[in-house]
Amino acid sequence: MQEDLLKALEVLKNGGVILYPTDTVWGLGCDATNEKAVARIYEIKKSIDKKSMLILLDNEGKILSYVKEMPEIAWDLIDLAEKPLTIIYPGAKNLAPNLIAPDGSIGIRISKETFNKKLIERFRKPIVSTSANISGEATPKKFDEISNKILQSVDYIVNWRQGDYSESQVSGIIKLEINGEIQIIRQ
Repeated sequence: MQEDLLKALEVLKNGGVILYPTDTVWGLGCDATNEKAVARIYEIKKSIDKKSMLILLDNEGKILSYVKEMPEIAWDLIDLAEKPLTIIYPGAKNLAPNLIAPDGSIGIRISKETFNKKLIERFRKPIVSTSANISGEATPKKFDEISNKILQSVDYIVNWRQGDYSESQVSGIIKLEINGEIQIIRQ
């Protein structure tokens, strides 16, 4: 894992795109503060739906660095989550502008996956996370389901967990408003 961390860090610092395992499915990732790197992921995915990617952080203490305000209910949702949970927060800040949704929001997930936590901790910035597929195609649940187009488009492919065939899980998605209103998008 150590070699993967060092190589992935180097690619992220140089504005590149990595293919890596997350706490849900295999993902495409880059520096969430680098507009060119984010644009490259949209290009790789051939994504029409811009601003639909999320960021991964290694702990909830960093959320306020990337949103203007955190609704109080968010702390409870994070603490009570039994599976990966993406929370869409209003008032995104300090991120690449092309990552922020038109309404100013950003999806954030706190990753508990070992490789992600170490990578984000060492990188000291959030990492973009989006499924490793061309937009409109099925999301690969295992590494060997990832298309050659994706494999050939990235700057580094993490070796960690490539042989993991355990069932992947999707994250729950909840959107929060400043007034505390909650919208469940996916359970």
